[in-house]
Amino acid sequence: MTSRLMVIEDDDDLREAIAMNLAMSGFEVAAFGDAREALRELQCGLRPFLILLDLMMPNMSGWEFREAQEADPAIAPIPVVVITAAHTLRNNGHSLTGIEVLRKPFSLEALLEVVRRYR
Repeated sequence: MTSRLMVIEDDDDLREAIAMNLAMSGFEVAAFGDAREALRELQCGLRPFLILLDLMMPNMSGWEFREAQEADPAIAPIPVVVITAAHTLRNNGHSLTGIEVLRKPFSLEALLEVVRRYR
């Protein structure tokens, strides 16, 4: 099984910090600042064991990403952990029930604990 995971986070500093810390912990990380770009890579065959997904992003929100992911049978089964500072997981009537949430700010230990559960 691959140890690759995907990080979708538009904040450059946070995305780089997450990717660097996960790489130093032995994971291969595909990091994206744009959800549309990440979705294209998934549709072209990238298969991470887990997606860490920010909700509030320009161009394509985390909610829109999840809708597109769930609509594609090839990538729908990939687990998603939402990383967010939002207090609610509802947007325009869409809910992310059943999705694990890692609230910002989070510690490296909390991040690794979540990621290792899916490995």
